Amino acid sequence: MSTDPETPAISDARRTDFAIIAKMVQKDSRVLDVGCGDGTLLTLLSQSHDIDGRGIEISQEGVNACVAGGLSVIQGDANTDLSTYPDQAFDYVILSQTIQATRNPDRILAQLLRIGRRAIVSFPNFGHWKVRAYLTVMGRMPVTETMPQTWFDTPNIHYCTISDFSELCKATEVEIEQAVALDVSGKELNLGKSIWWANLLGEQAVFLLKR
Repeated sequence: MSTDPETPAISDARRTDFAIIAKMVQKDSRVLDVGCGDGTLLTLLSQSHDIDGRGIEISQEGVNACVAGGLSVIQGDANTDLSTYPDQAFDYVILSQTIQATRNPDRILAQLLRIGRRAIVSFPNFGHWKVRAYLTVMGRMPVTETMPQTWFDTPNIHYCTISDFSELCKATEVEIEQAVALDVSGKELNLGKSIWWANLLGEQAVFLLKR
């Protein structure tokens, strides 16, 4: 589970998955960022890859920040509004740190791969050893840097592990073209093709997918 050695500079140190996502995207591509937040990733890809970028974001604050930065972003909900996009309209559709907050992750994944030739999905790994240890020792839902909210105020409704997501891809006949696990510092883990070790040691993961 690895990528090319070159990594673009990321201004937001909290989003270490952005660097991996950027390496998965080819230059001059058409990109849709679903749940694009304040547009940090779209800005990065526009500057480093000269993409034709679009975004959809549920919060008005995020949309305002994107538009102020010159990005083409509309307000919308990934749970309900992806069906309005035509088939194969983009080269890449990106869903970063969001799939666990959607109502139906399997349906969302199908929409991503309908709209785009490839999908890039990143998410926090609930199978990380620290999460397992916290549950075992404390007997409570863990709070970590990648999952900072407590159980009663978190937007996450479908926590999953790297193994869970891999099984979802298999069950829905989605091809995993590339998968990367990141440790707590955002560094890539050199784990070969071992999902078991990635699931234990990876704090978050990034998947490049296609049909």
